[in-house]
Amino acid sequence: MPTILGQNQYGKAENRVVRITRDGATHHIKDLNVSVALSGDMDEVHYSGSNANVLPTDTTKNTVFAFAKEYGIESAEQFGIHLARHFVTSQEPIHRARIRIEEYAWERIETSDANSKFIGADEVKHSFVRKGQETRVTQVTYDGERWEVVSGLKDLVVMNSTNSEFWGYVKDKYTTLPEAYDRILATQVSGRWRFNWTDDEQKMPNWEKSYEQVKKHMLQAFAETYSLSLQQTLYQMGARIINHRSEIDEVRFSLPNKHHFLVDLEPFGLKNDNEVYYAADRPYGLIEATILRDGCEPKIPVDMTNL
Repeated sequence: MPTILGQNQYGKAENRVVRITRDGATHHIKDLNVSVALSGDMDEVHYSGSNANVLPTDTTKNTVFAFAKEYGIESAEQFGIHLARHFVTSQEPIHRARIRIEEYAWERIETSDANSKFIGADEVKHSFVRKGQETRVTQVTYDGERWEVVSGLKDLVVMNSTNSEFWGYVKDKYTTLPEAYDRILATQVSGRWRFNWTDDEQKMPNWEKSYEQVKKHMLQAFAETYSLSLQQTLYQMGARIINHRSEIDEVRFSLPNKHHFLVDLEPFGLKNDNEVYYAADRPYGLIEATILRDGCEPKIPVDMTNL
């Protein structure tokens, strides 16, 4: 046979599941997009078409919905752990499960106070509006013995309107960019962080608290760093997370520089004193780096496009 089978996996991608938890009149929402990928003893289905070891992808879809009922959705990470453990331990041919989850956040709509003319308006606890700041993500991988949990976020747009400079860089005959001593620094954060929880003997992190704290430290570092480069800001964001969250060993960021250029208003007899900018969407600088706890090895892929 001139060819052999390489790495392979299969599953059901992008299962949208919304779980409503009813605590009396108070309701809570978890809104997930769950993708399942399974691998193991699957050579024969590729070579001969025999499905003897194949759990149908439709079954993996049904499992997602059934588990939302059976276990609820405490967090994206915990839900992914339930699913990964089930697929690996219940199906002998399956040796590894990878669960990727996007979570879409909702917040409760504030209603009128008790003195409102609308009767019962102060008791409405079942109405929500989608949060638009970012999409939360996680990837849970399990091989029957070891866990790898990489969580993060994407599409978090942040801006500093000052306290950013960019000068002293290399210049050649193609350089036209003027040095900036007071500029807007804006980016759309895509970040991933890897937990050092790897087996069931360890104490499991509090996934919800961890996410909230990581985001807090990340944003505080962005706001509090007087930036001489986006690289410097990126490092401070990652270092702040590593230094404050003992459950995390590795952070990787991909930060596009959302350029804001001063508009030349002199043709109109106007002086632009760092007030009016043109926001360019492309091309953009793309700054990427990994920040590690000392002594740890990097495991988050350099290319996070599909992570």
